[in-house]
Amino acid sequence: MLNRVQDLQKLIELTGDRARLDAKANGTYIVYQTKKGQIVKEYANGLIVPIDRPGVHHE
Repeated sequence: MLNRVQDLQKLIELTGDRARLDAKANGTYIVYQTKKGQIVKEYANGLIVPIDRPGVHHE
């Protein structure tokens, strides 16, 4: 059971790494939820911007 959890955690980590690479290649950003529950945009240059109102589009 523990190996499956570790495998899943590794897969999630690799998926995030791939998303960062794709964002960098395409000049865009990724959106994710931090461990503290905050929704953020992370740009290819490393800038992380909190999203204060996640339900509102195109501000």
